[in-house]
Amino acid sequence: MDELLASLDALAAEDLAPLFGPALLERLRPLLVAQNRIAAEVARTVRECEVSGAAEHDGLKTMGSWLRGHGHLSDAQAARMVRAGRALAHLPGMAQAFAAGAVTGEQAAVLGRVAEPAALALAAEQGVDLAAVDAVLTEVASARPHADTARAVRHYLDRLDADGPEPDPTEGRRLAITRHADGSVTGRFDLDAVGGERLQTALEAVVQAGRCAGDERSRSQQQADALVQLCDTALAAGRLPVLRGHKPQVIVKIDAEDLFGPGTHPGAGEMGFGAAISAARARWLACDSQVTRIVMGPDGVPLDHGRSLRLVPPHLRRAAEVRDGGCVFSGCGAPTSWCDVHHLLEWVNGGPTSLANSALLCERHHTKVHHGFRVERQPDGRWRTWRPDGTEILTGPRLTGPPLTAAA
Repeated sequence: MDELLASLDALAAEDLAPLFGPALLERLRPLLVAQNRIAAEVARTVRECEVSGAAEHDGLKTMGSWLRGHGHLSDAQAARMVRAGRALAHLPGMAQAFAAGAVTGEQAAVLGRVAEPAALALAAEQGVDLAAVDAVLTEVASARPHADTARAVRHYLDRLDADGPEPDPTEGRRLAITRHADGSVTGRFDLDAVGGERLQTALEAVVQAGRCAGDERSRSQQQADALVQLCDTALAAGRLPVLRGHKPQVIVKIDAEDLFGPGTHPGAGEMGFGAAISAARARWLACDSQVTRIVMGPDGVPLDHGRSLRLVPPHLRRAAEVRDGGCVFSGCGAPTSWCDVHHLLEWVNGGPTSLANSALLCERHHTKVHHGFRVERQPDGRWRTWRPDGTEILTGPRLTGPPLTAAA
């Protein structure tokens, strides 16, 4: 182990800057093989730890919990590693390819589903030659992408239990959401094939409808924005289940001084689920929201609760939708249902809530405008957009050569 660590130290000390494409790729290939071989040794050790009950030494019951706590692995990673270790004894072909570095740890975990007790019992009942299955699946894993390995395993398991009861798709669905100290959220989910197809179809519809000129977002960013847009559309439609007598809505609590002041004031606003946001973001949210005045006493008890005021009344929104037809930011084609009504001169600075002072902007471009971009409606009804540096965002083809002239 000392020699292995010393070799890793030597690799880490190498300067990669002088290397170019082919040389870097040649360096990467054996590293991937080494990574797989180390993963195989980890899986083999995890299995022996499980058999011997080694986790009890640290006061834990399972190797999965040990890997999560001591190895800092996620639930899914720990489960995959345990499954891969258990499969080694039943799938010697896979174990050999894994040890040689031809199979990844993730592929080994997928192949491990073949060696789970229920699958082994069904295979024994039907007289399945597990050695032949091991050879075929290992060959697929060694030569094909990970998706093909998962597909081959799924095909085998489906045929193995072709007459079994159709599983309840809701049984395996999971969604875990983690909120971080800065209010941001991460999570992971597991969906059955039909549920996953529904989600992908809905997201893809929003992604394709929201593509605009000059969109430099990555695919993952587009899908994340689409997920937020789906939630925003559902909340705005007002058809979600009622919560404690009220329609679900995004709530922000902020002091009047912060809301009406000019500063950014990080952490000035508190949202319904506890996240803290800046006063600047609260002002952005308030552009097209209801505002309720609540007077608090010195002991924190509300003394007065004013009537909620809708900053943009329905008739004004309808007029803006008819006039603008969608997001007015240059190059954007987001429909009206995705848009907020933005005050060109912010209402906190005295801007009137009027059609002349309004512009439809989708969430993404509404944020841009509150961070330095500017939109302006021309006398002929066209909208123009400027970047924070004062340059205008133009769309359409650009003529770079001399203007064309007609021949005499």
